[in-house]
Amino acid sequence: MIYLDNAATTLHKPPAVIDAVVKAMTTMGNASRGIHGSALEASRAIYETRRKLATLFGCKRADHVVFTCNSTEALNIAICGTLNQGDHVITTDMEHNSVLRPLYRMEAGRNVALDFVTTDKNGLPDMDAFEALIRPETKAIVCTHASNLTGEIIDIARVGALAKKHGLLFIVDASQTAGCVPIDMETMGIDILCFTGHKGLMGPQGTGGLCIRQGIEIRPFKVGGSGVQSYLKEQPKEYPTRLEAGTLNSHGIMGLSAALDFIEETGLENIEARERMLMQRFYQGVANIPGVVTYGNFNPDHPRTAVVALNIRDYDSGEVADELSESYDIAVRAGAHCAPRMHRALGTSEQGAVRFSFSWYTTEAEVDAAITAIAEIAAEE
Repeated sequence: MIYLDNAATTLHKPPAVIDAVVKAMTTMGNASRGIHGSALEASRAIYETRRKLATLFGCKRADHVVFTCNSTEALNIAICGTLNQGDHVITTDMEHNSVLRPLYRMEAGRNVALDFVTTDKNGLPDMDAFEALIRPETKAIVCTHASNLTGEIIDIARVGALAKKHGLLFIVDASQTAGCVPIDMETMGIDILCFTGHKGLMGPQGTGGLCIRQGIEIRPFKVGGSGVQSYLKEQPKEYPTRLEAGTLNSHGIMGLSAALDFIEETGLENIEARERMLMQRFYQGVANIPGVVTYGNFNPDHPRTAVVALNIRDYDSGEVADELSESYDIAVRAGAHCAPRMHRALGTSEQGAVRFSFSWYTTEAEVDAAITAIAEIAAEE
């Protein structure tokens, strides 16, 4: 199978990731739940992974790296744990439902007002709209770093500077960029960074988390066992325990730790360059095929992730993806991609789109095979 659905999850992981998970499953106890060797080993290894993530993302304190099962949980924690009755939030049409649905819940349950930065027909955001939407009761800007549908990247540093200027909380969804694009919370002005481990970070599913700037208060989303301060009626106040009720996925976290080592050894800049090269190779191969429409700005100097969304004439995107799978053994993603507002902006609500997404492990031969497949499908009567 030619796997080109890496924006959903990376299928091909560094071999060390698999080895680390297997080892953890046979050696690690429950972190913070004992003083015997296997429990202490888990605690130490988990802290080391926090440290690696803090270094990667420019988070000043490793104890402010909180583990979750994915970025959806992280975003729910960040959004539901910081917004209050009557707050106003600015977000964008580029958002995934992992941002939209928690915000809609706050809108319905806490009377949180929402405004959306719009995008043009190519999915590019109106950057001037962020400041224009600020009003006295604005509490936060919540936005993705990159669209999971088009790959378009938002200038996070510019938005972060604006948030700081107006004293706003800045929450960033890095699901599509963590491990693929450089992120520095300090220089970009990010207060809460939410990430997942199974996409660009090339770790196991069931891993993710938040990096939290010192001084940011987040109410616990869930409470329960922590392994410490067991006689308290409430969840301990200290990070990361405040937001980590229950047993952590130490096996998955060890796989994520190995993936972080691979990224450091390989060089994030090298990963980004290779993925962009593969994306451009595919785009250049399909852009001039009669009947093919692509979405976004593909200028080589334009910042974007390694994603190409396209349609062929008026063909249903699901049918195209099915033919790619059945006739060519190529795995892609079609449909709405959990990004309803983005599809409305692109005018593809009914048709959806066929998304190709590339990773470090994608080969040029696989890209070329996908180009050939699109050309053949587009040539069908």
